[in-house]
Amino acid sequence: MACQFELAHIGINQDSPKEAADLASLLSQLFNLTPRAGQKSEFAGNLFECMRQPFLGKNGHIAMKTPDLEAAVAELKGKGFEFNQDTAAYNDDGKLKNIYLAGEFGGFAIHILQA
Repeated sequence: MACQFELAHIGINQDSPKEAADLASLLSQLFNLTPRAGQKSEFAGNLFECMRQPFLGKNGHIAMKTPDLEAAVAELKGKGFEFNQDTAAYNDDGKLKNIYLAGEFGGFAIHILQA
């Protein structure tokens, strides 16, 4: 049975903390979202992550969430996709919590998250 995926958020690369904050504020105003600061980014609600400096992907990243990340990774590997192992993050119990696919897709990196 195929894994389920759902859009978590769109990450947009910006060149500075000010640009990230300004864009998060604008997107929040546009779509009636609440802006909030993250560790490396500024958010507009849960839909947009405005990066304070460019990260993976020429334009940014697309974050997809799935209820079973381990199964999703196995499924995508079975389809011939590879992962950027340097981006793998784990919970305290050693379970994978997120990872990026290798490469770019339309100028975006793809980030897969445990829902």
